[in-house]
Amino acid sequence: MKRILVPVDFSEHAGFALEVAAILARKYESEIIVLHMLGLSEAFLTKDETQEFAEAHYYMKLAKTRFERFLNQPYLKDLKVSEIVQNYKIFSEINQVAAEQNIDLIVMGSHGTGGLSELFVGSNTEKVVRSSEIPVLVIKTRRPDFNPRKVVFATDFSLEAIVAYNRIRKLATLWDAEVCLVYVNLPNEKFRSTREKQETADNFMNAAHGGRLPSKTSIRFVSDYTIEGGVYFVAGEIDADVIAIPTHGRSGLMHFFKGSLGADLANHAKFPVISCKI
Repeated sequence: MKRILVPVDFSEHAGFALEVAAILARKYESEIIVLHMLGLSEAFLTKDETQEFAEAHYYMKLAKTRFERFLNQPYLKDLKVSEIVQNYKIFSEINQVAAEQNIDLIVMGSHGTGGLSELFVGSNTEKVVRSSEIPVLVIKTRRPDFNPRKVVFATDFSLEAIVAYNRIRKLATLWDAEVCLVYVNLPNEKFRSTREKQETADNFMNAAHGGRLPSKTSIRFVSDYTIEGGVYFVAGEIDADVIAIPTHGRSGLMHFFKGSLGADLANHAKFPVISCKI
């Protein structure tokens, strides 16, 4: 993990993400790239020496001033931190920055408080998750002791999820963390018998690992009324540090959670969530 990207809006939650990025950067000798998106309209970017151009210049200067205060943190001492200020308005452009900067991980803060659906849907974080080609770690609360040792990977064991699974395994190996794959059996048309679930999991592991279950890897089948509820139940039971979720770029996490009743999961906000695109 050489480079970590942290998109910021200078909010408290962005600070939570920056602190976690600093913990990872210190441990793996990584560089932190901090990105702020101005989102100015085209009216501010005319080439003429007009009032609009002057205002655009003012906002650029203001952003750099805010960076000075925002980055004045003891946990960043002796770390390599670079700043980028761009007039991006479309959050998919963060993926472009990640590619240009050879980013290995994006760490973002989120204001969501009502479970995974509310955490991502309709938010700036969801827009980044939807477009990002690399893993996105979402931090909702301050985590000054972030040191992941157990990761829950929510999956339906479809073969297309192997790409995301391999990315999560790569991070888990780097973190020296255990991975628990969780399949949630729902009481609807998606219900599967124990035999059917086991066969699906066996096919997945055969494709991913030649049928061998790697060390520090386990599989859990759980029944619940929602996928979110089942995932959070297992995460709480094993005292997980991170919940990992595969997502389709075309529809974000809601594709994965289609059919969820969106139960109120505000009490589970402590879990950081990492997404990987399928």
